[in-house]
Amino acid sequence: MRILLIALSLLFSVVAGAQDMTIPKTECENLMNAALPFAVQMLQKHGEFFPYGAALKTNGEIASVAGYDGREQPPSNDIIHMLKEGFVKGATSGEYRATALVYDVRVALPSTGTKSDAIAVSLNHRDNYSVNVFFPYQLTNGQLSFGTAFEQEGDADVFSSK
Repeated sequence: MRILLIALSLLFSVVAGAQDMTIPKTECENLMNAALPFAVQMLQKHGEFFPYGAALKTNGEIASVAGYDGREQPPSNDIIHMLKEGFVKGATSGEYRATALVYDVRVALPSTGTKSDAIAVSLNHRDNYSVNVFFPYQLTNGQLSFGTAFEQEGDADVFSSK
């Protein structure tokens, strides 16, 4: 886990764009660090996890966010859609300052192009900061190991543009 947090620090060391993104980037990093351990725990215990999220409220409190539609095994895309709708509602009402959507995904590794399982964290901040961070992993005989984390520009689909 310590290596994972070091990788997070390195990922967030680059400032995107001309404006100072220190506060939004730092708030998103803190939110991600609060949300990520649950995915790691679920992978270690159960080998999988349902999408979930976390939100940084305007008062600075971090709230865990989950979605449930009444089905025992809903498709992940349905839960992701439900969580995003909730995030947009919280952003529109002014309740949220930042959001983190955490889900399991298969992604092409930038270094090799090969597909890997990864924990994806979609981060959005009200101050026009959006990034998707991927933590490639392998689960072998109950042992979880992580590859090199990487990021991509996010969709900026939670907070409306100013």
